[in-house]
This record gives sequence, structure tokens and C-alpha cells, in this order.
Amino acid sequence: MRVSRQLRSITAAALGSALVLLAPARPAQAQQSAPSLDALQQLNGSVAALVARVSQSVVQVLVTSYGPVDEQVRTDTNLVIGRQRSMGSGVVVDAGGYIITNAHVVSNARRVEVVLPGRSDDGGVRSLVKGRGRTVDAAIIGVAREIDLARRKVDVATLPALPIANYDALRQGELVFAFGSPEGLRNSVTMGIVSAVARQQDADNPLVYIQTDASVTHGSSGGPLVNVKGELVGVNTFILSESAAAKGPGFAIPGALVQMAYPKLRRYGHLHRGEIGILLQTITPTLAAGLNLAQDWGAMISDIMPDSPAAQAGFEAQDIVLSIDGEAVDGLPRLAFQLFTRSAGDVVRLKVRRGTDLYTADVTVTEQPHDFDRLTDLVDPQKNLIAKLGVLGVDVAEANAALAAGLRTPSGVVVVGYTKDEGESADTGLQTGDTIHGINGKPIASVDGLRAALDVVESRHPVVLQIERNGQFIFLAFEAN
Repeated sequence: MRVSRQLRSITAAALGSALVLLAPARPAQAQQSAPSLDALQQLNGSVAALVARVSQSVVQVLVTSYGPVDEQVRTDTNLVIGRQRSMGSGVVVDAGGYIITNAHVVSNARRVEVVLPGRSDDGGVRSLVKGRGRTVDAAIIGVAREIDLARRKVDVATLPALPIANYDALRQGELVFAFGSPEGLRNSVTMGIVSAVARQQDADNPLVYIQTDASVTHGSSGGPLVNVKGELVGVNTFILSESAAAKGPGFAIPGALVQMAYPKLRRYGHLHRGEIGILLQTITPTLAAGLNLAQDWGAMISDIMPDSPAAQAGFEAQDIVLSIDGEAVDGLPRLAFQLFTRSAGDVVRLKVRRGTDLYTADVTVTEQPHDFDRLTDLVDPQKNLIAKLGVLGVDVAEANAALAAGLRTPSGVVVVGYTKDEGESADTGLQTGDTIHGINGKPIASVDGLRAALDVVESRHPVVLQIERNGQFIFLAFEAN
């Protein structure tokens, strides 16, 4: 018993000493973990604030179209055309309700609606009740299928626009956030990094894409990819997947392309590309050996258009391009993209190797002719203005023979442009290149006839235009202003 009491006394004393020794360590550990916790909380707060701010510039796109019915629900007929509903995403890039999305999102659309962000779309529980957003009709103002971008407008001037990031400053490994409506789940966001700054899908196509591991799935197309500053890095476009599980790296159209294309889509309704009159080709070891070139890699000029800016500047076929505006050229993708994003009036400086000599010259970019640009000579602002539609039109009878021959009905009014003042016109959904054949069931043959028919329609009364677009007849319905 005495030994037991002694052991208990020794044990109690030891425990007491241990507690005394350990007691000061607890505040020290707390002090060590506090900075880590504070850093995590700051990161969490910064991300939440970024998401809340950017979400107000992101919309869901609802598209109604007609197309082939799924094989499983077809009847005995070979082809069944039915009404289809699809969805995507969009981002506000300019004040006044101007939205950019992918062209494939609104392809063959008969009606486009946009779900605007709700006032309480802050990602919290309240957004389930108060952040549903409201749905409004959207007009397709311009489409550039060659780069998969489309411009739409909604009659809402309070949507904040996202600034566009400097693409040249983008680096591999940067944090990025993908916003949109994956699988129809509106107001969603995922986080990842930039896996590659410039990924080329097709070696013969100058387009490059930003690759990211931020989750992008069906419905995310057209949504923004943003950096930690909340700037638009790119527009989410597609994923690379070998299965229907929609799992794979995501790809976004660089913001530089959006910056180049948007003002042209707003002004013309289609893309006006710049050019200097050269054709570029990748140098391979076989090509270099056969032509006795000074290097077996990089890009060379394979052709010069007669009387083009490049020809006038003194460049020749088989010139090896070494740099553009002082930036070294190590391959075709970067060089082609640099030229692709230039606009008319820009000046580029090219440095080339010709045999053993070096040659440098400035070249002024000109605008690549567009099919509808040939009609601009026929346009008179007074004669061809259709104010109530906000467009400029040309009689098919006055258009060139090739254009008229491509129409199913060789009469009507061709839309060749838009007016700057869109406030007095209705949101019609008309696009450049549309041919108006009728209004409210009556045929139209001229601009004068179209204006006269619009004049008798009272304000807030329905207007239905029958148009031809890409070889298909479509009805556009709206209310007159």
C-alpha cells in the first residue's frame, strides 16, 4: 500500500510537471497555425468575392431550333424534323446588353433567350430563392463561324461588362475560373490552371486555343474563362473527350480574338479579317533539304499575292520569317495567330532570312474582302436605311448575279449592315446576309416596299418577317416600336 501511494504520488507529480511543460506549447502551436488559417480564409474570401463579381456578367443561353429527331424516337420515316431545345452560356463584354457566345451555341436558332443573373446570385443559399434571374429574348446581331463566335443583344443596359485580359501576358500555370451552365446547371463555376497558352487543333488552321483543366462540359460553351483579376482570358468552346462522359481538357478561344472580332461583329455583323497578302507554310527537314533553306524549322512565305502590301514591301516567296514586331518566330501557329488578330491599318514589322541575307520591312495590314462588302457600293444611307428595323438593305434585283442565283427565292431585300443608333429600332434577330422575302404574310420585293409595309404597323403590334438564311426559310417575330 505504501509503495502504491508512493507510485501514485510520483505519477501525479510527473503528470503535473508534464502539464506545466506542455501548457506553454499550446499558444505557440495556435500562433503557428493562425497565419495558415488566415491565409486560407483570405484565399477563400478572395475567390468568393471574385465569383460574386464575375457572375453578374455571365448569362445562360436558351436556344429553340429545328433539327433531326434522335434515332431512338424516329418513326418509320427516314428523317423526322422536330423542335429542339439546347442551352449554353454567354458573357457580357460591352455595356448596353451586348453578349458574346459561341456561334455553334446559336446555330440554326429560331429563337434565343437569355437568363440574366439574379440580384442574389452570390452562390449562397439565398440564391436558391432570390437568384433565379429573369428570362429575356435576345437578338443575334453578328456571327463569325470561322472563329466560332457570335454577338447577341438584350434590351438590358445594366449588365456589367468583363474587361478583356492581355493575352500576351498569360502564362502556363496561372489560376483560372470557368463560368457557365454545365449540363444546364446555371451559375456554376470551376477552378483550374492554364494547361497551355496556345494549343493548335489543326496544323493548317491559324486558330489557337487556351487549354485548361478547369472542368468544362456541355452547356459551358460560350461562358467566360477568367483570371484572378476577374478579366476575360477566353471563351470556353469545347472539350477533348473520347467518350460521351464529357471528361477531358477544356479549350477556350483567347480573349485576343474576342477583342479583335467583337467591334467588327457589332459594326458589320460578320468578321472582317486583316491580311498582308502572304501564304505561310511550316518548314520541315525534307522541305528545307529540297529548297536548300538555311534552317529546317520555323515558318516561311510560300506565296505572295500580286500587288499586295507584302509584295510592295519587298518580301518574296521562300523568305524564312524570323520575327514579327520584334518577337522571335519559332513556328507557324504563333506567327499565323499574330497576323490573324491584326486589323486593317495596323502596321507589322517582319524580319526574314533570304539565303544568307537578312531583310526587315514594315507592312500595313489591309482588310480581307468579304462577299457582302461588294454590296456596299450600292448602299446610300438615305435610300437604303430601314430605320424601324435598324438595318441597311439592298434590293436583290440590284445585287450581283452570284448572290441572287444563290437564293431559293430570287427577290426581296438583302440585309447588308446595321445602323449605329439601335435605340429607335426593334430587336429583330436579323443578321447580315439575311434576305427578307415577306412581312406579315405579304411578299416584299424592294426596300421601298418593306418600309411602306412597316409604316402601317402600329407600335406594339406584331411583325413577322419571312427571311432566307443559309438556304433555309425562317420566321422572325417581334413587336414594332
